[in-house]
Amino acid sequence: MSTSSPTSREKLGPWTATALVVGNIIGIGVFMLPASLAPYGAGSFMGWALTLTGALCLAWVFAALARQLPHAGGAMGIVRVAFGGDIAFLNAWGYWIGIWVANGIIVIGAVNYLGTLVPAIGASRPLAAVTGVGLLWLFAGINLQGLRTAGRVQLITTVLKMWPFIAAFAVVVILLGTQGTAALQPIDHSQFTLGVAATTTTLTLYTMLGIECAALPADAVDNPERVVPLATMAGTLLSGAVNMALCVSIVLLMPAASVATSQAPLVDFVARGIGPVAASLVSVAVVISALGCLNGWILLTGEIPAAMAEAGELPAWFGARNARGASVNSAIVSHVLTTVLIVFNATSSMSGIFTFIVQLATATALGLYILAPLAALRLMTRGTLTRSVGLTVAAIGAALFGIVAIVGSGATVVAWGTGMTLAGWPLYRLMKRRAVAPA
Repeated sequence: MSTSSPTSREKLGPWTATALVVGNIIGIGVFMLPASLAPYGAGSFMGWALTLTGALCLAWVFAALARQLPHAGGAMGIVRVAFGGDIAFLNAWGYWIGIWVANGIIVIGAVNYLGTLVPAIGASRPLAAVTGVGLLWLFAGINLQGLRTAGRVQLITTVLKMWPFIAAFAVVVILLGTQGTAALQPIDHSQFTLGVAATTTTLTLYTMLGIECAALPADAVDNPERVVPLATMAGTLLSGAVNMALCVSIVLLMPAASVATSQAPLVDFVARGIGPVAASLVSVAVVISALGCLNGWILLTGEIPAAMAEAGELPAWFGARNARGASVNSAIVSHVLTTVLIVFNATSSMSGIFTFIVQLATATALGLYILAPLAALRLMTRGTLTRSVGLTVAAIGAALFGIVAIVGSGATVVAWGTGMTLAGWPLYRLMKRRAVAPA
């Protein structure tokens, strides 16, 4: 691998960078989320409005940080620069938890849609669990072959990502064109409350996790001062608008009871408007999209603890790598924890446990989404970042948005997330004591 800087011809332009942002954000969550949003009906509009506003504020913060501090080690490194090692460790540990929890969501969603193609899987929860665990460890094995193999799989699995959206929007046109407003479900105005807004914000935010991946390294982008903010904002806006339109369409055009109990809401929606053949094609595309997303996030579940071990924050055991450079021990720990979630889902009510897992994944990831904007504000006061009204407003808005999402998670989810995040603290303190112990 060459260590020289890429030439302008090799660097990412605005279209490529924007496409990368969209690809990192859109996964399986949006295809499963309507079932969780169904009880809130049109009230979920409020959650989406807050999520899009907050996501754009976050996108601006991440873009500004990447542009001005390209060598700080990404958002995680910037939190360390602003607040020190203790807070940075808890942030990274919590983010790692959010990722392996999210991998459980991806697998559960992929298997649910796969069940519409293979009825035996959809009819048997034990078989669904076995299938999900098998898919998880299959892609774990792919990632252990090294970054190049994982990257090839990632490229292949992104080809059909937009087909489900096209099919869903075709159904919207058909239903509204043939039935008019009669196709819409009745709107319950009692659902427009602050509580519903906070809860649906947490749920809808899950579909936008990955905004931080948009903070592209400046040396990989042509004219980063212009392209990085443009790609980040455009990609986040496009992903958010498409995700919101899909979820709202299903919630408003299908009976809430049907959506809430559906294992594959999008398939049922498309089958209603276009037919079973198109619905089957949607299932295939959703499964491919989910597995592509899983492939990318599996990589991070191993790399984050490995990086923490290499920094002396976790025992060296977590940093073990194979001959191809892939992290091994930390990846195995992550996948075992995800396996537990998949099995637990097989023994519980799908709607209840899935919603809880979504909220848990979001709540644990929110540490980064709150700390990064606060880091930007702190670094501006130090003069490390260039002060600007736009960045200040975006950082304040993003931090407030993160707090609202935390509140919307509920006490139970926050307690679980806090406990799981603090569980890593003894390991961290042990490593710190060893580092200062006399030889």
